[in-house]
Amino acid sequence: MSKVKFNTRIGLIAATVGSAVGLGNIWRFPAETQTNGGAAFLLVYILCMLVLGIPVMLAEFSLGRGGHGDAESVFRKLRPGSKWWLAGSLAILASYLILTFYMVVAGWTFEYLWQSITGDLYSSANCSSSMLESSFHEKMESYICSDFSPLVNTYVLILINLIILLRGVQKGIERMSNIMMPVLFVLLLVFAGVSLSMPGASDGLEYFFKPDFSKIDTGVIVNALGQSFFSLSLGMGILITYSSYYPKTTKLVPTALTVSILDLLVAVLMGMIIFPAVASFGLGESDLRGTTLVFVTLPEIFARMPATQLWSILFFLLLLVAALTSTISISEVSVAWVQDRFKKSRFKACMIVLLPLFVLSAVCSLSFGSLNGIKLFGMSIFDFLDNLATNIMLPLVSILVCIFIGWFVDKGFLRKEITNNGSVSNHFYPFVSFVIRYVAPPLLLLILLAAFIDF
Repeated sequence: MSKVKFNTRIGLIAATVGSAVGLGNIWRFPAETQTNGGAAFLLVYILCMLVLGIPVMLAEFSLGRGGHGDAESVFRKLRPGSKWWLAGSLAILASYLILTFYMVVAGWTFEYLWQSITGDLYSSANCSSSMLESSFHEKMESYICSDFSPLVNTYVLILINLIILLRGVQKGIERMSNIMMPVLFVLLLVFAGVSLSMPGASDGLEYFFKPDFSKIDTGVIVNALGQSFFSLSLGMGILITYSSYYPKTTKLVPTALTVSILDLLVAVLMGMIIFPAVASFGLGESDLRGTTLVFVTLPEIFARMPATQLWSILFFLLLLVAALTSTISISEVSVAWVQDRFKKSRFKACMIVLLPLFVLSAVCSLSFGSLNGIKLFGMSIFDFLDNLATNIMLPLVSILVCIFIGWFVDKGFLRKEITNNGSVSNHFYPFVSFVIRYVAPPLLLLILLAAFIDF
């Protein structure tokens, strides 16, 4: 039976961009930028994405389309009889671990969207400017640390994912991406326009775009490299899985460039939203921290703006779209593997993958509530899985992918995929091959060692 393909190039691009654009771009990127020196980090991040991220993305694209299978089977097909399939298994495991806690965060987003629609998010907020932060912080802590509501919302998001995935690649993933990605970009542009019109916005833009090169050190480079790989969804098996749905005529280099530029555009737009708004309202560095940024700082900003409820609804809709495109793509990695490896129907594969999340994601959610006392290496279950999967497993998978395609696959394989069997110019190939073989592995190893030290 022939493998299903994306129906249109627009759908292919939208789905792949959707797999990369997610919560990491919306809340992790601004927080990382602030922590690592503002514009200095942005500059290094862009260089890492263009010089390293795109070549490694092309390696994953080549594996998926050339290997014509899920994230594990491509290694089996291209190196039969070897143990390289374990690299694919590690990617699938990493993506599934990420999925267990991403569903929880997606559930939080759904709750805040609902509370924005009903107005409950702002009904009990203390209107005094000096008390807004503590008011929203208490609300966030009260919600996240409870057992019932976060669990219900997590289950709602699992069911939404299940409905979309059951519809398949073309009618589910591709159709969802064709709708949601334009919505996401429109909302980003609207928010950027509003943020840039605020008084004092120029100070935020200067922080974001005017680099202080003295702030660039080894830590900034390592963090920028890690963020660039995370934001492009490298090492998760997503790009391998999605590229297996690419038609053979798909030109991989233009596709990788388009996806990377659009992904970068989302990150830059998010910075243009956050930093001018924070500067305009005189908020401090402590406000730009992951969960606090999204669920405390931004509601605080909306509460000080006219049409508070409207902007809050639009933002959390934006965040929910990003969360859905992320969870759908991460889920598809395991769904495709179950279908290919065990010859299951799509219905059975979706059930096998998503039903256990009702228990596993519940454990992650309850780690802030009734299971808060359980610690793994001094971390909550949620934080442990986050650190293990994103900081250790993803760089390790990317290293293995680079070594595999650079040294253990037939030398003509990468050239053939990048040039579409010689029908496309191969001017880009020597650079890509050099980066994959000699540059990316040692730099990724640096990230991995830093993650082990901090673990």
